[in-house]
Amino acid sequence: MKKLLSTVAVMVALTTSAYAEDTTVEMLNKRDDGAKMVYSEDITRIDVGDTITWVPTSKGHNIEFIAGPDGWKSPKKSKLNKEVEMTFDTPGVYLYQCSPHKSMGMIAIVVVGDGDNDVSKAKVKGKSKKKLKALLAEL
Repeated sequence: MKKLLSTVAVMVALTTSAYAEDTTVEMLNKRDDGAKMVYSEDITRIDVGDTITWVPTSKGHNIEFIAGPDGWKSPKKSKLNKEVEMTFDTPGVYLYQCSPHKSMGMIAIVVVGDGDNDVSKAKVKGKSKKKLKALLAEL
C-alpha cells in the first residue's frame, strides 16, 4: 500500500509540473493602448508553479516586488535592462513596480492561483496610488 501511495504521489507531482506554463511580460515605454511607462500586462493571472519572464523591450526598466502573500520573501530588485524570470510556488497576490518609474504609475499585479491576500496597504507613490486603486478594483 505504501508503494502505491508513493507512486501516486510521484505521478501527481510530475503531472503538476508538466502543466506549468510560462508567461512573458514586457517592460515598455509605451503600450499599444497608448499607456506610457507600463508593463505589457497590468494584471497577470497564473497558476501555482507557473513562470513569468519579464523582458526589457524598452530601456531603463526593472522589476521590484513591493508586496506579496504572508511569509513570502521578496526577491531583490532586478537590474535595469535585464531579463528576469521567476517561478511562483506560493499562491497569492503580488505587487511589483519599476523602480525608476514608480511615481509615473509603472506598477502591476500577479495573481497566483486563488490569491486573495491584501496588497492595498503597500506604499506606492505618485500616479501609482491611483493606478493601484484601479487595479485592485479589477481583481
